[in-house]
Amino acid sequence: AASANRGTSVLPREVERLVGPAYEDPALQAYVDRVGQRVVAAAALPGSYRFVVLDQPLANAHAVPGYVFVTRGLLAILEDEAELAAAFGHELGHLVQRHAAQRARVRKDMLDAAVAAATTSGSVTVGRSVASAGLLALRRYSREQELEADRLALTYITKAGYRGSAMEALIHRLRRQSQLEAQIMGETSDVGDRPSASSTHPAPVERLEALSTLPATSASGESDQKEYFAAINGMSVDDPANEGFVRGTSFLHPTLRLGFTAPAGFFVFNENDGVLAAGRDRSLMFFSCTTDQVEGRLDDWMRNKLKPTPTDIQATEIGGAEAAIGARPRGSDTGLAQVRYVIVRHGERICYFNLMSEGPGQDRQIEVLLNAARSFHTLSDAEVAALKPYRLRIVSPAGSTAAQLAARMPYQTLRMERLLVLNAAETPADLARRSEIKLIEP
Repeated sequence: AASANRGTSVLPREVERLVGPAYEDPALQAYVDRVGQRVVAAAALPGSYRFVVLDQPLANAHAVPGYVFVTRGLLAILEDEAELAAAFGHELGHLVQRHAAQRARVRKDMLDAAVAAATTSGSVTVGRSVASAGLLALRRYSREQELEADRLALTYITKAGYRGSAMEALIHRLRRQSQLEAQIMGETSDVGDRPSASSTHPAPVERLEALSTLPATSASGESDQKEYFAAINGMSVDDPANEGFVRGTSFLHPTLRLGFTAPAGFFVFNENDGVLAAGRDRSLMFFSCTTDQVEGRLDDWMRNKLKPTPTDIQATEIGGAEAAIGARPRGSDTGLAQVRYVIVRHGERICYFNLMSEGPGQDRQIEVLLNAARSFHTLSDAEVAALKPYRLRIVSPAGSTAAQLAARMPYQTLRMERLLVLNAAETPADLARRSEIKLIEP
């Protein structure tokens, strides 16, 4: 919802502004950089690179010239060092081939052609047709670049002595994580498997099929799981503390000392610009805070400054603080949806909720959302002290059943599914056959 000041970053300020802060764990950062440098050296790649862990819980990897990034979220779902090397190899392939610059040139050429076609023909429709064809070509081109980066990564990691099958394993890890996220959101688990002509990335099945035709996908080579597990043991899997924590349907921010609870059954996501809570009935809550000052009464500000001017404005208190509630007038931009605004003065900040409900039962549901907004409160010293990030631990499964291990996962839903994806296990029985597994603990 908002961020507090951070310590000294391992990244230059201009790079951090682009990609976000690095994770503050020097030992893990050093390990990750060693793995990346091993791939660069073995493949004799030109230029110099730094390999950095970003302080983000979503599974991702990307690169800018001179830097390759992986998130904490990606490290959590990988099984060994070879899979980390595969992620680095893919991003290095993009950099070496200058894929981003090539896409930029193709995009510029496409836009220039569309403008020229519209000017020459005197028809906007012709220009749009050329632009549409160009965009489809750009998407196909981007997908070809992804497959090329996979092929290059496979070459790089085998030269570095890692098992070639790690490239295929990496794609499986990302695919299963995507399926889990779809389950959490109540969507079908195959949502990311369906090839799409509009996507710039090939579906996982396409990437796996392309890799299967290459000769270096054997399991021979190093995996280095022991070193990898030692490096990630104790790593946070949460949002950074200065961005607040999601705990079930509650959002709790120890730095700003605030919290609220979404309705039962809602999914809560802590995004960069705020907190989104979504219901299966398409009801939404969006929460954020700003340091912008509001002089005078909040209900007067809502009446005089917010456009379009809300109806049914009322001054109230929420959590002992000044607040105001108003309804957005129904119109063409909202259709028949019910929309409410709630603003609360929290110290030197103004915090606000945007609430929306549509469809059958929206009148009842908007009241449910308003009650959830009224749960906003200032955290006590005890609540702040109790808030710690969830951490990944390497444990022995000996003496515990898979159900007992899943019960230790600090989540309200899909505990077993989360445990299996975290450990790249197909069935609960797979966990018992291992000497060490990953577990999330408070």
